[in-house]
Amino acid sequence: MTINGSDAVIKVDHVSRWFGNVVSVSEVTFDIRPGITGLLGPNGAGKTTLLRMIAGLAKVSDGSITVFGESVRNNSDLYRRIGVMSEHETVYQFMKGREFVKMMARLKGVADIDTAADRAIGLVDLADASLRPMGTYSRGMRQRMRLAATLVHEPEILILDEPLNGADPRQRVHFQSLLKRLAAEGRTIVISSHILEEVEQIAETVLLIVNGKLAASGDFHAIRAALDERPYHVRLLSDSPRELASALVKLESVDAVNIDPDGALVVLSRNVRDLQIELPRLAKASSIRVHRVEPLDDSLESVFGYLVER
Repeated sequence: MTINGSDAVIKVDHVSRWFGNVVSVSEVTFDIRPGITGLLGPNGAGKTTLLRMIAGLAKVSDGSITVFGESVRNNSDLYRRIGVMSEHETVYQFMKGREFVKMMARLKGVADIDTAADRAIGLVDLADASLRPMGTYSRGMRQRMRLAATLVHEPEILILDEPLNGADPRQRVHFQSLLKRLAAEGRTIVISSHILEEVEQIAETVLLIVNGKLAASGDFHAIRAALDERPYHVRLLSDSPRELASALVKLESVDAVNIDPDGALVVLSRNVRDLQIELPRLAKASSIRVHRVEPLDDSLESVFGYLVER
C-alpha cells in the first residue's frame, strides 16, 4: 500500500538482519514519514532489531537504511537528531529524575542543560517528582522520566520501543496526548507496542511485522479492507432476529448468519459496503427495527491476529 504524505524521513530498503543461521529481519522495505507510525508484531518478530537498525545502533546484514537521505550507521550528526527510548529500563535507581535527564542532555551535547531538562520534564508532567530518586518512582513514572531524557535534546525523530510498559491508564492518556502534540509539530515518531488498541488510537500508519517480514502497512482500516479473503463479522440487534436472519441469508453480500443465545445475529460478509446499503432497506421492507449494528473484527487486534495465523 502507498502511504500518502510528506517526503519520507526514514527509508528502509530490502533490509535483512541475521545472527548466524537465525534470520531476525528478512527483506523488509518501507518508508516512514512525519507523524506517528506504529510498529506491531508478536514477541520475537524482529521489531526491536528493526528499530535498532533504524537508530543506527545495529548494522544491517543486507539492504540499506537512510535517515534524512543519509546512512544512519556511525553517523554522529544524525544521532543528535534522533531520540531513542529502548524497551529495557536503563536508569540508576539512586539518581534523581532531574539528574538523569541532565546527564542525557550532556551526552547529547545540549548547550543550556538546565533549561532543556526543565522543559523536557515539564512535557512529561513530572516536575514535582524530579528531585526524588528514580528508585522511588512507579514503573510508569520511570517510563515518563526516560521519555523526558529522550526528548531533552529536542530530536526530530523519536524511536520508542514498548514505551507504555508499566503506565497506568491516566499516564497512558497523557502519553498519547503528548505524542500527538509532538507529531503535530512535525516530528517523526516510531512506536513499538504490544498494546494494539492504544497504537490504533494514536498511530496514523501501521507496520505489521510477522516472522521478520513486513506483513502489511498502511492505516489499519485500509489493511483490513485489503484482506477481503476473510469475511467481516457484524453483530446485529433487532426486535425480530429470526425473521431478520431469514431475510439476510438471501442477500448476495451475506455468507452466513448465526443467532447467539441472547438473540443477537452475527453476520459474515465479504462485502460490508453492500450490506450497509441493503440492511436498512431490508429492515424497512420487513417492518423490523434494528437497534444496533457493530463490527466485531474491525480492530488492530483482529487484523494482527489474522495476519499471524496466515
